[in-house]
Amino acid sequence: MRSKQIATFYMPEQVDARNGEGLYTRSPNKPALLMQKLQAEGLTPYFDVKAFTPFQQEDFYLAHAQVYVDAFFAGEKPLATTNGLTWSENLVNSVCYTNASLYHAIRYAVQHPEVLTFSPTSGFHHAKPERGAGFCTFSGQVIASVKLYRELGISGAYLDLDHHFGNSIEDSRSFVPGLDKAIPTYANVNLSGTNDSYLVDLYRHLATLKKKILAKEIHYIVWCHGADSHVYDDLGGSVNTEYWLLAAELFYKWVLEVEQELGYHLPVAMSLFGGYRTNSYNSVLSLHTADLVMAANTLMEHSIAYEPVVEVNPYIKKEPFRMAIAAGETIIDYFE
Repeated sequence: MRSKQIATFYMPEQVDARNGEGLYTRSPNKPALLMQKLQAEGLTPYFDVKAFTPFQQEDFYLAHAQVYVDAFFAGEKPLATTNGLTWSENLVNSVCYTNASLYHAIRYAVQHPEVLTFSPTSGFHHAKPERGAGFCTFSGQVIASVKLYRELGISGAYLDLDHHFGNSIEDSRSFVPGLDKAIPTYANVNLSGTNDSYLVDLYRHLATLKKKILAKEIHYIVWCHGADSHVYDDLGGSVNTEYWLLAAELFYKWVLEVEQELGYHLPVAMSLFGGYRTNSYNSVLSLHTADLVMAANTLMEHSIAYEPVVEVNPYIKKEPFRMAIAAGETIIDYFE
C-alpha cells in the first residue's frame, strides 16, 4: 500500500518572488502560489514537505556549457538573460533549489517506491546546453536523470504534458554523455492533438512505456502535467477541462495497471511545468490542485472532494471542445 502522504520537495528558497508578476513570469513564483493554494483548500495534511540540499554551480556543468553556467551565475549579459527572465542573485539562488527539488523528488521515489513524490517546479524543458530559452534556465530533467543514471544505473521517462514541446532533452543528447541511457529516445513523451486524439496519443505512449517498464528498461516515471495544455491558457490550448482531467485519470489508472503486473510499486514523481493566465492565475493553480487530488484519490486511496474552477479566458477565441465519452463510461472503458 502506498503512503498516505505525498512527499513534497519544497523550500521557500526555490521561489523568486521578484519574477512573480506579469504574463510570462509567474512561474518563478508558482511553487509558493501553489503551496498557498493547497493550504487554502485544506489539503496540506496530504503533503509531507521535505527539506533538501540545493545544487551548486558545478552541478549545472553536467548538462550545460561552462561558459553559459558561469555567465548566468555572474549575471553577465547576454547569456544571463537568455531565459527571458529578469536576472538577480535571488533568481540564481532559486534555480539551484528548483533543479535540486526535481532530482531529490525522483531519487526519493526510486528509493521509496511506495511514496508518491512531488516537485512543485517548472522552468526546465526549453533550456539548451549553451543557453536558456523560453523562461527556462537549466534543463533540470537532464541533470536529474543523468545524475541518477550515474549514481544508480537507472533510466526514466518523462510524460511532458506541457503544451509546448520539451526540447531540452533532445537538444542535449549530443552534448551530455549517457543521456540516451538515462532518458531513452522514446521516453521524452510530448503529446499532440486535441481532446480525443490527445488522449489517444497519450494512451499509445503509455502502452509503449508499459512494455519498457515490464522489460526493466525504464525504472521510474515523471509526470509533468502542464496547465498550459488547457484550451483557455494564454499560450496553450489542446484540451478542455474534462479532457485535461481525463488525461490525469488515464495516467494514474495506468500506474495501477502497471503495478499490478509488476507486483510492486512503480516509482512516480510529479512536477508542474507550464501554465499562463493573466486574467485568472487561480485557474492554473486549480488545475494543478485537481491533478494532485486525483493522484491522492487514485493511488493513495483517499476520497478528497475537489472540483477545479477554470474561468473563461476572454482573450482566447475558442469554445470548449465537446466531450465524446458517453455518460457513465470511464476513460478505461473508452479505450477498451
